[in-house]
Amino acid sequence: MPNFLETILAQLKRADGRVVLREIRGDRFVSVTGRELLDQIQLVRTFIRRSGVQPGDRCALLAANSIRWAVFHLALMAEGAIVVPLYSRQAPAELAGMMRDCQPRLIFVSDAALGESVVQSWPEAPRRVLFDEVPRQSAPQTPLADAPNPRPDSDVVTIIYTSGTSGEPKGVCLNVGNLTHMLSCTTERLDQLMGATHEPDRVFHYLPFNFAASTILLLSCLARESVLTLSTDLNRLADEIHLVSPNYFLNVPTLLERVRRGVEEAIAKRPVVIRWLFRRARTAWQRQHVGRGRALDALWLALGRGLIFRKIRERFGAHLRALICGSAPLAPQTQQFFLMLGIPVLQAYGLTETTGICTLDDPRVPVEPGYVGTVITGIEMKLAENEEIVVRGPHIFPGYWNRPEETARVLQDGWFHTGDQGQVNVRGNWRMSGRIKNLIILNSGHNIAPEPIEEKIARLLPAAQQVVVVGNGRGYLCALVTGEVESAAVQAVLDAVNPELPHYRQVRNFTILREVFTPESGLLTAMGKIRRDAINARYASEINAMFDSKGSREALSRQHA
Repeated sequence: MPNFLETILAQLKRADGRVVLREIRGDRFVSVTGRELLDQIQLVRTFIRRSGVQPGDRCALLAANSIRWAVFHLALMAEGAIVVPLYSRQAPAELAGMMRDCQPRLIFVSDAALGESVVQSWPEAPRRVLFDEVPRQSAPQTPLADAPNPRPDSDVVTIIYTSGTSGEPKGVCLNVGNLTHMLSCTTERLDQLMGATHEPDRVFHYLPFNFAASTILLLSCLARESVLTLSTDLNRLADEIHLVSPNYFLNVPTLLERVRRGVEEAIAKRPVVIRWLFRRARTAWQRQHVGRGRALDALWLALGRGLIFRKIRERFGAHLRALICGSAPLAPQTQQFFLMLGIPVLQAYGLTETTGICTLDDPRVPVEPGYVGTVITGIEMKLAENEEIVVRGPHIFPGYWNRPEETARVLQDGWFHTGDQGQVNVRGNWRMSGRIKNLIILNSGHNIAPEPIEEKIARLLPAAQQVVVVGNGRGYLCALVTGEVESAAVQAVLDAVNPELPHYRQVRNFTILREVFTPESGLLTAMGKIRRDAINARYASEINAMFDSKGSREALSRQHA
């Protein structure tokens, strides 16, 4: 059986004159065919050989998404190197820390300024190679074979650094066997989604390639008959999506939540008859969705679909089959919103250590909002102590780079301990309920997962950018709320949420922070996940003040500019 890399290079050879990869540049496409991509890969492979890179050497890849990213990634793997993909917008000091850890032989960068920013934080950095330098230096004297160098399944092909939500990033090693198995699973699910079709998949992508899920999408598309189109301007996402008109694309919850809020805000500004019809149609859909439809619901829903929902859906183009969403749980209300529009959102769950995916919604059956699908083929998942999800199978990583103690802690008796809490229903669909390391333990001994409480508050407070519940070691819970929100609005939401919760899970006080958490401030990961330890440290005085305040139990608020 061929491994993932052999499959991809063979597929590119079959796609000789067909476009397989392209970038959006304004209103036009820059494209490459299978043969053109192979030719570029061969040029880079020649350069790698001449540079003295040996099998097993680490080589860093630091650039924004592009055709050339794919070229360098595939060429390095084909030559036996270990690719270390990095995020071009990450803080230079953090990038330097990751590279100090893995000690790359070469650093491939898209532009000189990006390379220089790393050197300022790491003067001893190894040789930097600009993408543009390689074609000029590497015209092969004799053609190379399209096939990659032989690599056993145990061979590490990439080190992907975790986002570091609560500590120093760790290098996750993934091997040939991990990626080969994962591509067989993604191919199975995508075949189920696309069904019998004679046209290549139309795929759009905007998330950074240095993340495991993005890497898997890139490799999956190149292994299939696909046309993968890369975004080059995140400020024009809506226009780019409409231009590409994809069959599917990968998302994070932040974008889908933003789309839902944007639509609802736009509807609120429309004439009263449109607002009235939208409310009627949404209520009718919600009743029908739970099997409690009324006599006129079909009429209101038909009018809503014809006059409102169809126009919203058209923004995604005429070919959309589904949206795929991962990295964090999607609010059930948002998933239901897209279902109402006729757009299934297929949720996935996984970690870098599980080669990106453990579960994925089956596109052949109705999705369950709030759940992240069933386990993929060939793996096992179960609940261990404290409802922790543990997993085993051929997709589990062999270990962290240079961290044997960390590896031994999470890999026990063949099972990977995810650190996530979850539940599974009778249909085999999994739900995520929180992170064990995020558990807040009150001084009363109660253990509380903050995520469900944060989700409830955020859902009722759309003007808030982030909600972070705190209280570890304290007597009760408080919350940090970011964005342009008013104290009265936050208090009203707490007054609505708290009575539904047991006393120990009620939020007794809050502070509004005008500073929104961002990756640049170090308070969010690049994928938008909250860095709780960093937030607790940055706002220690504000957090202490909430608990020290004599009026805490009456939920007094303080606003900070």
